[in-house]
Amino acid sequence: AMIYKKIYNENKINKGFNVTDISKKFCLAYGEMAEAYEAYRKKKIFRQELADVVIYLLGISEILGIDLEKEILYKINKNIHSEYKVINGVTTRVKEYEE
Repeated sequence: AMIYKKIYNENKINKGFNVTDISKKFCLAYGEMAEAYEAYRKKKIFRQELADVVIYLLGISEILGIDLEKEILYKINKNIHSEYKVINGVTTRVKEYEE
């Protein structure tokens, strides 16, 4: 499991941050993604902004009881076993992997 998930949650709770409002978490994650893109576009260092995006996603998954690491590994495996073709210059999934 992700060690920083526990540290993240304890810090949020200890400092009185939102740990229940999913809608707010999604809005904040979206805002962090926009900040990361703006920093990238302006050729600034954006590593911290990307980290913020992931931190918000971890918070959402924790509130909802989702094991995000497990879901990421599952999705990567699913993508590996799905079939893709280039159609009109765009890589497109033509057959989704089914267990």
